[in-house]
Amino acid sequence: MKQIGLFVNTTKPDAIACTELAARILRSKGMKCCAEPDVVARFATREARALIEAIEYDDFDKHVDIIVSFGGDGTMLAAAKQFLASELPIMGVNLGRLGFLAEFSAKELEEGFTALQNGDYIIEDRVILETTVKLDGHDNLSEMVYALNDFVLHKKDFARMMTIAATIDGVPVAEYHADGLIISTPTGSTAYSLSSGGPIIAPTCSVIALTPVSPHSLTMRPLVAPDTVEIILTPGYGSGATSLVADGQTVSIIEEGASVVIHKSERVVKLLKRVENSYYDLLKKKLLWSLHAKQ
Repeated sequence: MKQIGLFVNTTKPDAIACTELAARILRSKGMKCCAEPDVVARFATREARALIEAIEYDDFDKHVDIIVSFGGDGTMLAAAKQFLASELPIMGVNLGRLGFLAEFSAKELEEGFTALQNGDYIIEDRVILETTVKLDGHDNLSEMVYALNDFVLHKKDFARMMTIAATIDGVPVAEYHADGLIISTPTGSTAYSLSSGGPIIAPTCSVIALTPVSPHSLTMRPLVAPDTVEIILTPGYGSGATSLVADGQTVSIIEEGASVVIHKSERVVKLLKRVENSYYDLLKKKLLWSLHAKQ
């Protein structure tokens, strides 16, 4: 193992202190580590700064074997986007609340880095989605947009019902009358989709979920489709400008007449996971899934 790259959400109050502790533990185990120069500059002492090499994120793929993300699930999503082209495995240290993707806590640094040192981990390939926006048959985005969790279409300016026509492989499937529509991966099924009534999907399933947000009809239920399909979403006329959101970040404003084309990407995100924990253990621990009230 060449080096561990540390990806840090510096807006988290404990992030720098946790990163400094991580650097000390890694060094004690004979492993090198690096972080972005601004992160290194925030360390409290010269001794601490000497533990870690300052390398720009764009150069991590030349020096790093594994990324360790310090923050929460949002930081994990940001790391996945930052290092997507390199496909570096990402281990998440949770400094937030739930931490479904970032499953290691700050108290488990020693345990997690011992597992790294000994190779006691697995790397899961997680499907991501990609999209283009077409207007009059032409691409309307300057570059491909990717999402590990989900794409969401919703009203740009204010909360009101909108209409979204959906086709799957060219077949009209539904005209959603709702506050929005979520297209999620199995990884994203426990995020916004779940809070909107969508299904929990094990990450090994080869499917995509379409979940309406506050649908204005009881018959508009979540739909699960194979991840081999192409999904085209077209906001209805009169819906006004629509926001396209990828993993919680607005990436484009969809004007009337444009369509969003979504399908599975050939790229994947590699997540470093515990050997001893299954996905179902994680559901029980993080979401209290299947537990009875008395438990």
